[in-house]
Amino acid sequence: MSLKRLIQKCKNGDIISQSEIYHLFAGKLFVICLKYSKTQQEAEDNLQEAFITIFKKIDQFKFKGSFEGWMKRIVINTALQTYRQKNIMNLVEENYPEEVEVEIDENNISLDFLLKIIQELPERYRMVFNLYVLDGFSHKEIASMLNIAVGTSKSNLSRARLILKEKIELSQQQKNAGLI
Repeated sequence: MSLKRLIQKCKNGDIISQSEIYHLFAGKLFVICLKYSKTQQEAEDNLQEAFITIFKKIDQFKFKGSFEGWMKRIVINTALQTYRQKNIMNLVEENYPEEVEVEIDENNISLDFLLKIIQELPERYRMVFNLYVLDGFSHKEIASMLNIAVGTSKSNLSRARLILKEKIELSQQQKNAGLI
């Protein structure tokens, strides 16, 4: 069955079609949830909440643009809403260090390690890092989404990069010393 037909059936409340949509996209959307979550359990909760929203709002999808992109936006907004409710985005600081460049030796750093250290970032830093670096939002857009100042977004990104750089360098030093 075509995706368009599945979506149409979901709009009519067909549970079997909802299940098919879930199975088609859950894996890809779960990866997005992992980026914005501290733990796998938190990511699973965000994915479940996102799919509830997707099926509640599926009538709003007008077949303009990508259905996957539309769902991705809901997933990101669901994760951000979770953190806004926790009120962790309250850092207000306009002073931020200069851009930190992180050099990665792709042969020595695994994607699992990168995901792990990104998940270990303080929540406000992880949110800004993911939105800016991984999802391509501007600082102005991030500030609006997280209800923070543009300078705070820049500061949080810079600090996230600095933390990641330090963890990567430490890991590489430990590998070079034979500790890992």
